[in-house]
Amino acid sequence: MKAITFHEFGEADVLRLETVPAPALRPHDLLVRNHAAGVNRADLIQRRGGYGRQYFGDSDIMGLEIAGEVIGMGAQVSGFAPGDRVMGIVGGGAYAELARIDHRMAMRIPDGIGYVEAAAIPEVFVTAHEALLHLGRAQAGDAVLIHAAAGGVGSAAVQLARAAGAKVFATAGAGKLGRVRALGADVAIDYKAEDFAAAVARETDGRGVDVVVDFIGAPYLERNVRALADGGRLVQVGLMGGAEGAALPLERLLYGHLQIIGTVMKSRPPEVKRAMTQRFAARWLHRFGPGGLAPVVDSVFALADAAGAHRRMESNLGVGNIVLAVG
Repeated sequence: MKAITFHEFGEADVLRLETVPAPALRPHDLLVRNHAAGVNRADLIQRRGGYGRQYFGDSDIMGLEIAGEVIGMGAQVSGFAPGDRVMGIVGGGAYAELARIDHRMAMRIPDGIGYVEAAAIPEVFVTAHEALLHLGRAQAGDAVLIHAAAGGVGSAAVQLARAAGAKVFATAGAGKLGRVRALGADVAIDYKAEDFAAAVARETDGRGVDVVVDFIGAPYLERNVRALADGGRLVQVGLMGGAEGAALPLERLLYGHLQIIGTVMKSRPPEVKRAMTQRFAARWLHRFGPGGLAPVVDSVFALADAAGAHRRMESNLGVGNIVLAVG
């Protein structure tokens, strides 16, 4: 089969389309003919050497989410059949014509959703649901602040927050604020032009928000904590702005009875990932389709142009998800 490989860490041009062996089917696996694969920031970290090795998870091939057609099944698979349209999160191996996925991590693609759209659902929506609703415990009537709201996980979190009945504050660049509002943000904040903590204080009469979902890290930590209402939760999902030099206002943490929760899906054990996927699917999968939840696709690249997809993500110009079309 054809797949994207790389033999040294570096810039996007280290990625190559090569012929590699097809994945071996394990007892709980579905073998899927890929039609599309999602591109994630974890892929950039892997390519640059941030994990210290070229493989991560259970495949030497890059990529965390797939959408395609079942063409084979392991002996212990139940609930699926050849020809089923499925999507899901994999432990590597998505940048390829064929991929294997534990059937307990697979989700049926909702009617009316194409393969490219489906490939933009699993990683970002499962992560957003886990951060905002499971760990952050956001509920109807809460106020939530979502950073990097024009990104893949951010755009999913805005939609889920809106669907859950929360008031949504969202940060993004000036050119993306209109798209963020269209996704469901009540208050869209240009993070370059305005202090988001001041905007939250103004819009909530000083109360603050119940949940913050953050991807930036150290540069935002102090303001995130000060933007929380008493009893509020900060869920840290990423460190795009770095991890060093963070200032933590301990008096606010202590006297405000606040919680800071970290979560990274990629390094979770399989049983935890399965539970995360199943929680999301049970609550939200039926909500995708016309007039409901919708994956936000920024751009689509051919599998052979995975380097172009990575460069697009590195530009930080996109809104939503970048997808590789396979085959």
